[in-house]
Amino acid sequence: MNKPVPIIELTDRGLYCAAGDFYIDPWRPVTRAVITHAHADHARPGNECYFAAQPGIDILRHRLGADIQCQPLAYGENLDLGGARVSLHPAGHILGSAQARVEVNGEVWVVTGDFKRDEDPTCAPFEVVHCDTLITEATFALPIYRWPELQQVAGEILRWWQGNAERGRASVLFCYALGKAQRVLAALGKLTDQRVLLHGAAVPLTELYRQAGIDMVATEPALEVDGSDKYAGELVIAPPGANGTAWMKRFGDCSTGFCSGWMLLRGNRRRRGYDRGFVLSDHADWPALLATIQDSGASRVLATHGRSDILVRYLREQGVDAAELRTEFGDEGENLDTVAEA
Repeated sequence: MNKPVPIIELTDRGLYCAAGDFYIDPWRPVTRAVITHAHADHARPGNECYFAAQPGIDILRHRLGADIQCQPLAYGENLDLGGARVSLHPAGHILGSAQARVEVNGEVWVVTGDFKRDEDPTCAPFEVVHCDTLITEATFALPIYRWPELQQVAGEILRWWQGNAERGRASVLFCYALGKAQRVLAALGKLTDQRVLLHGAAVPLTELYRQAGIDMVATEPALEVDGSDKYAGELVIAPPGANGTAWMKRFGDCSTGFCSGWMLLRGNRRRRGYDRGFVLSDHADWPALLATIQDSGASRVLATHGRSDILVRYLREQGVDAAELRTEFGDEGENLDTVAEA
């Protein structure tokens, strides 16, 4: 008896749906690519046609080129591709991020992409999508990972910034130029009217967020600031790749901080050499992962990326049909941001 072909299967090009002849976040060029969001490990160049959520189209074009062929989809809009019905639903990860729902002959699979369920004023909140099989990320799939509230972290950043300013030092905060930077700017906008300086990699992305109607604190490109001691007391946001480069020399004796879920473990901050670590992630923490799996109603769970082994072991102990799915998606934003000042 032939084993039924899964609706979505892992291939050397990525997650493939044979019924619709398309891939989800392929890592090699394909004809039709359904994209969950514009981070570089999920949205790669070379595909003939991209299907993505409408709020993220401008970011996708910025990242991959204005001339790429795109078909935007409103959240919840149905698209029939061959024998598959596809729709995109908010993932709460960054602006325009989506979960991909795929239905074939009444059976529903959902690929979460990267997602979170915490507060984020810069994107649509996560939407529970019911399914038979759930393919979920597992970036922070350890019980220790439980995120503090966004405004609590923003308050910590503001106090660190103010303390450095009192000593005449610049504060350089490293966070990913797409998503994390704008989330920090939006949260700070509720606490202060002071401007924030941006590394060149974050400038156009932040402008795209503003054009999408996202309210954030005032910003200015760091290299356009004039005057003697021009950076003393300023907060500068830069991508992690800028740390340790010649670009940093202009700030003199500055204090450095890093925004990431990895900062929950003090050892990570020490190894990376930052003065301060701020626990802020755009991925689901352990309680959110478990809640999402339960809320989805899925009878089968496939975990990918991060600590998928831990999550699968836990789910199996709870009697859930679960397995690992080895993909080429990367760590939380690592190596995604250019350090160029263009």
